[in-house]
Amino acid sequence: MKTDPLKDKELHDKINSETARVHWSELERHFAHGNVVYVSEELDLVEVALRIAHDDKANVGRWMTEGKVAKVSDVQARTWQAAGTRLWASVVSPFVLVQPEKHAVH
Repeated sequence: MKTDPLKDKELHDKINSETARVHWSELERHFAHGNVVYVSEELDLVEVALRIAHDDKANVGRWMTEGKVAKVSDVQARTWQAAGTRLWASVVSPFVLVQPEKHAVH
């Protein structure tokens, strides 16, 4: 029986602690290898990383069908590169999951 990925506190804490803000330029090498995955702002980046780590095909597949999780497109990459975009990034080897920063209210 599979465990619920969201109840894996140890892995959740590890992923959360390793999630960082990075400039797109730091990810271009990974993008060139096809390993950068876009995560919609509608989703929780750490939850998506947990579900990928646990090979949760049902949820990940649904998000992919809905366009909420997808390999970063050339258009996204060019746009982020031109704008010097900073993204939230989380590594679930071999993938780097990225999510645009939500605009914080100061």
